[in-house]
Amino acid sequence: MRSIRRAVMVLFLGAMAAFPLAAAGGEEAPSLGVVEAVGIATEAYIYGYPLVTFDTVRMQQTNVAAPDAEHAPMGQMIRMRTYPSIENHCCAAPNADTLYTMAWLDVSIEPWIFGIPDMGDRYYIMPMLDGYSEVFRVASSRTTGGKAQRYAITGPGWSGALPQGVTQVKSPTGTVWILGRIYCAGTPEDYKAVHALQDRFSVVPLGSLGKPYKPLPGVVDAAFDMKTAVRKQVNGMDIDTYFNHLSRLMKTNPPAAQDAPIVARMAKIGLAPGQEFDPDKFGFVDREAIRIVPKLALLEMGLHLKKQKTTDGWLFFTSGVGNFGTDYLLRGMANLLGPGWNRPQDAVYPLSQKDADGEEYNGARHRYVVRFEKGRMPPAEAFWSLTMYDTDFFFVPNPINRYELSQRNRFVTNPDGSVEMYLQAESPGKEKEANWLPAPKGKFALVLRIYSPRETPPSILDGSWTPPPVKKAQ
Repeated sequence: MRSIRRAVMVLFLGAMAAFPLAAAGGEEAPSLGVVEAVGIATEAYIYGYPLVTFDTVRMQQTNVAAPDAEHAPMGQMIRMRTYPSIENHCCAAPNADTLYTMAWLDVSIEPWIFGIPDMGDRYYIMPMLDGYSEVFRVASSRTTGGKAQRYAITGPGWSGALPQGVTQVKSPTGTVWILGRIYCAGTPEDYKAVHALQDRFSVVPLGSLGKPYKPLPGVVDAAFDMKTAVRKQVNGMDIDTYFNHLSRLMKTNPPAAQDAPIVARMAKIGLAPGQEFDPDKFGFVDREAIRIVPKLALLEMGLHLKKQKTTDGWLFFTSGVGNFGTDYLLRGMANLLGPGWNRPQDAVYPLSQKDADGEEYNGARHRYVVRFEKGRMPPAEAFWSLTMYDTDFFFVPNPINRYELSQRNRFVTNPDGSVEMYLQAESPGKEKEANWLPAPKGKFALVLRIYSPRETPPSILDGSWTPPPVKKAQ
């Protein structure tokens, strides 16, 4: 990646050679060195990408006075009563398997008590993520079972007494995203059953536990963009806006101890927790150079995605995600695709943007088929699904309102027991329509979800099972 930065700097310096230095105005500040300044700034951009992305998601989901179908103020439960609508462009790659049940908490001032009802045998997962998209705790059918639970989520540096009957969970950051999902079959009867469970989830500040508690109305920022997709908002920030936002967020979301080396490098460009980022501290050339950093960092994350090894056209991770450690480039890339990744042992998300021939999917030019041999359907202990998205990873409108195929479907099976799924813009015919996943008349992408992946063969976790290739139909 450094070679990319240097190549860009060569082009930049060539252009700057003809620019009068006096244009900076006043006395020229000392230069850190263009390559070093841009290098550090690019690292900082990638390092902070999940934190800025998470905060933008938080704003878009909580910037309301009272809960509605897809939002709720800070410290209140978001209880989505249906699968996300095709108009919902808050978070990329939504699913049509679960009802999202979420909360955004600020634990920098006091702990919050998170209550989970008795879930019985209903599949659920309630990962708790910090501001940097690290999963620091998971309550789920797999990890903690179906009995009722209560957690005290405490913030950085908190100490104090907690009531009996609660389990303390220490968040490394003041921002906490409980990104919960509850499995739902999508029928009226099952919607009703899941709604009853959703209504029994609760969040309450520690100081109000056991007392009559009524949340205050949310404070609404009328200037905030509630419609533009989060990725576009973040990627569209200029470097000054981005770094100032990042520095404010790092004050209540302190970098981890393992981040000390990159924090020290960021200090060289005047980027530190809680301090306003001042580009005027740079020399003129450095100051102008770092304006290209957003494009450069986004390019690096995009190229890192393209460099990832695929298997039969599918990209997936069986380690590293959910708990990224100091792999900031992987973490940034993952959040560029979409925020809120689970740990692989909880869910694996194979992604495909190209067919078996290595060509991008295009529903206007081709029809596609993916064949699962007998006994080789996705090995999930909870559930699996194959979802169709546009290139921005949002649902694709289609005439039968079908956005995925999953184990809930009753497939047409071939005589040898295999199942072929048809990914195309037009119906494959009534006799095959049960296996049809409608595609747009243009480019698209696929995501295969495997929740609670099987741990014994065949398993995607050990490589004894991999998704079959998607081929052009003959």
